[in-house]
Order: sequence, then structure tokens, then C-alpha cells
Amino acid sequence: MRPYAATTTRILRQLAADRRSVAMILLVPSLVITLMYFMFSDVGHPPGTPSPFNAACLILLGLFPLFLMFVITAITMQRERASGTLERILTTPLRRLDLLAAYGTAFSIAAVAQAGLTCVVAFWLLGLKTAGNPAWVFAVAISSAVLGVGLGLLCSAFARTEFQSVQFIPVVMVPQLLLAGIIVARSAMPQWLQWVSNAMPASYALEALQQVGANPELTGVAARDIVIVLAFAVTALALAAVTLRRRTA
Repeated sequence: MRPYAATTTRILRQLAADRRSVAMILLVPSLVITLMYFMFSDVGHPPGTPSPFNAACLILLGLFPLFLMFVITAITMQRERASGTLERILTTPLRRLDLLAAYGTAFSIAAVAQAGLTCVVAFWLLGLKTAGNPAWVFAVAISSAVLGVGLGLLCSAFARTEFQSVQFIPVVMVPQLLLAGIIVARSAMPQWLQWVSNAMPASYALEALQQVGANPELTGVAARDIVIVLAFAVTALALAAVTLRRRTA
């Protein structure tokens, strides 16, 4: 546990010292949601119906943490490799799974801070309203962010430069954003695209938020979706540990 704890602490200290990364993780999601609030401020809607901001904000709370934490994690891991830090750690007795768990823990702590601040801004400052308990929105946002961490760690194992890490965005993230049901409902897609959508974790994160937004109690569908998202995150972390290799002799 000592090497695991030491690695986790070191990564958190590095993140805290990187002001740009801290701003990206903590401030950017809240700023984007605030911008969207003002975009919808003058958009009319029938009396008694939810504001269009509610639906749009729920989408961002589910998908933006996934996207942002994927980018931050993948690039940071590549920096660790480029600086030689990761290579030196791989020569120690620390197991690969423990190493990835340390990185995953550190970035997941950052993800919790991001989700917490974003939900506070959305609910208490911008007036987001959901039929369900805001705590479940917070839980889904955290799950989505942790999933982004897992996918970022996995994809970083296949990248050799920071630019290659960024190139995974259109391969891994864009299809999920397109097929999650934001633009076209999943039920309205061709059958084969529905199958592809069902294999993508972002679809379940968005569905869970829609369930929380429309139902006062946690539904079985929402609970199932949260479990699926977390299962994808754990699987991505395990696969990242398997594919992690030293690249120097």
C-alpha cells in the first residue's frame, strides 16, 4: 500500500501544481454550463414544462466530464512517459495494476472535485431542476468522469506522443457523443447503430441522467446504467494495466 499511496500523492501534487490543468478540470465545465444558461435564458417554453436549459445541462453533466477527463488523463500519462517518470516506476516492484490504480485514484479524486463543483454551480447558482434527487445527478457525473479516466489510461498505453493521445478523441469519444442519443434518439437509429450505441458507455450515462431528470425516485434503469458505466471504467483500468509496457530497454 505504501508505494500505491506514494504514487497517488505524487500525482495529486503534480496536478495541484499545474494551474492550467486545475483550471481545465475545475473551472471549464462550470463556465461552459454558465454560458449555456445564458444561451437559453430568453428561449421560451410552454408553461408548466421544464426549461430547455434543464435537458441541455443534464447532457453536459453526463458527457462533458467524460470527455474532459479522458483528454486530461491521456495527455498527463503521456507526459509521465515522456519525462521518464513512468519508465522508472515500472522498474520498481509496484505491480502494473497497482500503478494504474494509483493513477486512476488520483484522477478520480480530481473527477469528484470537478463533478461536485459543476453540480453546485448547476443546481444552486443556475437553478437546474430535476424530478430526482440531485445527489443521483452527482453520482452519474462522477461515474462519467471516472469512466473518462479509465478510457484515458487505456488509450494512453497505445500512444507514443501527446499528439497521438489527442488523436484518440475522434476515434474513442466522438462516436460516443454522436450515438448517445443527443442528436437522434437511439430508438430512431438503424438497428445496427443501436447495437453500436448499446456497446458504448456514454449512452448509459446519458440515459441514467435522463431517468433522474424525469423520475422522483431512482429507477431500476438508472441504477443499472450507473453500474454499467462503472463496470466499463473498471474494465478499461484492467485492460490498461494489461497493455502497459516499458518502452525502454
